[in-house]
Amino acid sequence: MTRLEEMLQANEAYCKNPPVDYTGEDVHESKLPKKKIAVFTCMDTRLVELLEPALGLKRGDAKFVKTVGNTLVGPFDGVVRSLMVATYELGIEEIFVVGHDECGMAKTTAKSLIEAMHARGVDDAAIAPLREELVHWADSFSHPAENVKEVVRKLRENPLLPKDLKIHGLMLHPRTGKVDLIESGDA
Repeated sequence: MTRLEEMLQANEAYCKNPPVDYTGEDVHESKLPKKKIAVFTCMDTRLVELLEPALGLKRGDAKFVKTVGNTLVGPFDGVVRSLMVATYELGIEEIFVVGHDECGMAKTTAKSLIEAMHARGVDDAAIAPLREELVHWADSFSHPAENVKEVVRKLRENPLLPKDLKIHGLMLHPRTGKVDLIESGDA
């Protein structure tokens, strides 16, 4: 059975007996985050069932945006666009940038990515126009806590986001769930 078939089979079983609070018209939950916050974090699989309870969050409390290493690549990239919608359309008042210890992005390099891309059949002609950006992006990430500080700074300075938006920086340990404050948006 393929992974796709496994997922579709699991979905069929799930739909036969969904959790009661997920059925019918959802009058309790809204697309609007109850706590008026957005969390920008890493896509690390260890965070999937750890992050929300470690931060005291439940379904519907926050909007979540995830990228590798919770990195930003530009002032109008997909993360910023998501945070703009969360701010202007969904009413968030605070952003929590959450990095984590043991982040795999800290070990990723442009060289390792390019080698893996070549091994999977990506032609160098496709990589060449992006090589400089790839080097800057991948090779500049080596310290997750420093990345959190940099992302918080970039978001605070982004002219597309309002100045009254509180932006915090946190670090999470993926084995203990311990959260450390890196930057407070309350200061």
